[in-house]
Amino acid sequence: MNMRLTQAPVDTLCADALRFLAIDAVEAAKSGHPGMPMGMAEIAVALWTRHLKHDPADPAWPDRDRFVLSNGHGSMLLYALLHLSGYDLPLDELGRFRQLDSRTPGHPEVGHTPGVETTTGPLGQGLANAVGMTLAEKLLAAEFNRPGHAIVDHRTWVFLGDGCLMEGISHEATSFAGVQRLSKLICLWDDNRISIDGDVEGWFADDTPARFRAYGWNVVEAVDGHDVEAVDRAIRAALDNAANDCGPTLICCRTTIGRGSPGRAGSADVHGAPLGAEEIAATRAALGWAHAPFEIPDEVRRAFDARHRGATQHTDWQARFDDYAAAFPDDAESFRRRMAGELPVGFGVLSNAILRGVHNDGATVATRKASQQAIGRLARALPELLGGSADLTHSNLTDWPGCGAVRADAPGRHINWGVREFGMAAALNGIALHGGFIPFGATFLVFSDYARNAIRMSALMKQRVVYVMTHDSIGLGEDGPTHQPVEHIPSLRLIPGLDVWRPCDAVETQAAWNAAVARRDGPSLLALSRQNLPHQPRAADQLQAIARGGYVLADAQALALVIIATGSEVALAMAAREALAAEGVGVRVVSMPCTAVFDRQPTDYRRSVLPPSVPRLVIEAARSDGWWRYLAGVRGTVVGMDGFGESAPAAALLQRYGFHTEAVLAQARSLLQPD
Repeated sequence: MNMRLTQAPVDTLCADALRFLAIDAVEAAKSGHPGMPMGMAEIAVALWTRHLKHDPADPAWPDRDRFVLSNGHGSMLLYALLHLSGYDLPLDELGRFRQLDSRTPGHPEVGHTPGVETTTGPLGQGLANAVGMTLAEKLLAAEFNRPGHAIVDHRTWVFLGDGCLMEGISHEATSFAGVQRLSKLICLWDDNRISIDGDVEGWFADDTPARFRAYGWNVVEAVDGHDVEAVDRAIRAALDNAANDCGPTLICCRTTIGRGSPGRAGSADVHGAPLGAEEIAATRAALGWAHAPFEIPDEVRRAFDARHRGATQHTDWQARFDDYAAAFPDDAESFRRRMAGELPVGFGVLSNAILRGVHNDGATVATRKASQQAIGRLARALPELLGGSADLTHSNLTDWPGCGAVRADAPGRHINWGVREFGMAAALNGIALHGGFIPFGATFLVFSDYARNAIRMSALMKQRVVYVMTHDSIGLGEDGPTHQPVEHIPSLRLIPGLDVWRPCDAVETQAAWNAAVARRDGPSLLALSRQNLPHQPRAADQLQAIARGGYVLADAQALALVIIATGSEVALAMAAREALAAEGVGVRVVSMPCTAVFDRQPTDYRRSVLPPSVPRLVIEAARSDGWWRYLAGVRGTVVGMDGFGESAPAAALLQRYGFHTEAVLAQARSLLQPD
């Protein structure tokens, strides 16, 4: 019998068990990343067996600690931890790693595997998600906790690697976390100095501890990441910092990637490929691991099993929450509702009343201003509405009366994100994932490119996040092509699950906001104008039809042409309709503020709005590519943008690029001519 196996402390056995679950799963899949799990095994043992507060029987327990694997390529470490801790993740699923329909995909996916808090893989975004989660916890605690009743009191833990720190988003997110003094954020850095291309010395020589101290973080340096006791001491120091509200903590754990592999440890070769049968056998011999693939010793299972401890912690919290509910019943019900993601009772009736009121006002305003007004109305009804802007508050118009600014020492509801579009968007995902808030964030539409991958992750994770993107076309004018979005609206519409709204007036803007906060299965993006847009009169049934994404705004008896338009171009379509009516031509104007929502409508409805046999003209001040599918099988054309804009007053630009009545009439008359 191997002497190391009989003499090794349980922590060593636990770490080696994690290593071999990763090794064996990656080998079975012939695909994956064994190096990180092998290198971070002892760090995981220290956190998961000694400190993490969680209940495997209820992964949605509101006061659980959040654990984020930012270096998500090492997903087998998380799957092994979840399985051994007692989550509903059978050993068979580890054996089906990366296989079709398994619960162990190549990178962790929230909603797919119990216990996974966020979808990670794009490096750095998990870290930024964690910043959002920690901010959500802090704001909820300030709002709901009462003396003697701490119902919100948990930490957010992050595992991250060199790749996460090299990504620019890490600077945005951690700088923001420092200035907000997010003390319950604790990150453990896998400092193995290896990335895919090899030793990082040639491309990553940052003084990371100094960098984080400059951000206002506590830093615990030079921790031996393969010494469970050393990691445990560092974690306890971080918890002391959190208890004293001293800001977030980075624990720098020096590790060896692929630890235990005689031929590959410490090299890039172990990062993202199976070890192979020969090297696995050598690793088993080197570590004295006498167990077959996926075989786990009983003492390891006992050490990791968190079911009893988690149930006890959960039961204790529930008793405290019950006391809280007895003392503060309204607050308790609000907390329960918000953590469940539910809107207040009667919100649908209220939102319809708000919409009717906006229509009755008939205001001519820029849709960015209409959005600010909508936020103010909704914020009074939804205390969970939380958001702000990436340093463009007075341009995006995201604040509202009485909102209060979020600061390190003040809760507030309006967040000044600074010039951090990507970090903002990824943190919004973390806020949504944490629960308790409906987050929104704003910038200029053209800068959605900076945030795009996090917007994509909102859609992939089906999170209720609202993106407020203003200055939506060449109509913004003098700032020129660097600030004038051309391709952004059609490219954002390509993201599956993202509802892109481009409203034509204050009424559609309110309707878009109503839909965005009511939607629970994905994000919404509002593309809003800088310039004033005229009010469009509507009947009651048309008001309700806005929520269907596209509807008949104006009709004609003898229908000869359908004009489809969005945003500021709807007014242009209405002007063209009036001119053609004077010539005896019947024109229907279809306002289509959200193509994604319209496309989800029943076929009969879509055909009633867009009759199959009538010629169609589309007008949108953006790239035209995505509109041609609405012209399939019918005579039609698109008035759109084929290139970039210029720096000039908006009126001059709209004239030059054909967004004026005469240009539209010329296109319409051409369509009406016989072949």
